[in-house]
Formats: sequence, C-alpha cells, structure tokens
Amino acid sequence: METAAFLNDSGIALTEANRPFEAIPLFREALIIEPENPLLWLNLGIAQQKTGEYNEAIESFRRALIIESDLAEAWLSLGLIYYETKQFELSEECYLAALSHNDNDPKTWNNLGVLYYNSDSLEDARQCFEKSISLCPQYYDAMFNLRDTCRELGDFRAAAEFERILSGLDTFKDGVKHQGTME
Repeated sequence: METAAFLNDSGIALTEANRPFEAIPLFREALIIEPENPLLWLNLGIAQQKTGEYNEAIESFRRALIIESDLAEAWLSLGLIYYETKQFELSEECYLAALSHNDNDPKTWNNLGVLYYNSDSLEDARQCFEKSISLCPQYYDAMFNLRDTCRELGDFRAAAEFERILSGLDTFKDGVKHQGTME
C-alpha cells in the first residue's frame, strides 16, 4: 500500500508537469489515508484549479483552512480563484488573510498589487509591488508591474530605472533561462 506522502509527492510532480487530471485521483487516494491533512487538501485544490474546476478547488481550499486556518498558501490560492472569476472583493479579503499569516510572501504582495492596479488603486498597487520587491529583489513579475504602475502614475524617472533593472534580470521563457527582457 502506498503512503499518503508518496501519493502526495507523486500528485505534486504530476501537477507541476501540467498533468493535474492525473494528479487529482492520487490526492483523493491520499486523503482516504489522511483526511485531516491540510496540505493534501491544498494540493488537491491546486490541481483542481489548474483543470478549471473552480468550485471543487474552492471547496478543497476551504477544507484545508478548516483544518489549519493559518495556511497562507490556501488563502492565496483562494484569492487567485476569486480574482480569476472577477470576485474582486473576495479576492482582496483572501490576499489580506494570506498576508496576515505570512507577510513575507512576495507572490501574495504582487497578486494584491495586481488586484489594486486593475481596480485603479495605483498608489496601493505601487506599495504592494515595492513590498514584493523588497522581499525578493529579483522578482521579475513584481518589477515589471512596478514599472508599469510608475508609468501610469506619471513617475517616468522611476519607471525608467525599473526598466533598466528589468533589462538585466534573468527571465525564463519556455523553461529556458534568458538574460534581459523577454521577447
């Protein structure tokens, strides 16, 4: 009999290999063994999200949070689903909940910044992108978003500086490392 850990690791590998439909049954089997494991529920939700099964993913993330309410990654994942489904108030609540449990996650700060940017709260967006970059100075997406936000705010000097920095950052396209900006 396979262990929950083995099934979980296999499911993660399949999800990361863009094979979430194959991962979902493994997470479900692992949950039969360990139904109160919040990480199994989280990983099931991530696989479901990748397949577009948003309602099922939301339920899985909620199950994870019932078991472990301070699981920041589950809050972040919920926020992303709500953002993708244009439920922006719920998305903001989830991102803020994630940050209340882990305010050192650059991805959460970046996602909240994107939400604010698209809501025309440009100063709030700028602060989020700046926080994200302060936590991870090489975070390309946050730097890109900060540059665009500075342009929208009319701070062209800062935007030019961020463009200069972006041109020197390593980026990845199709799994291959490139120096400079992506084309």
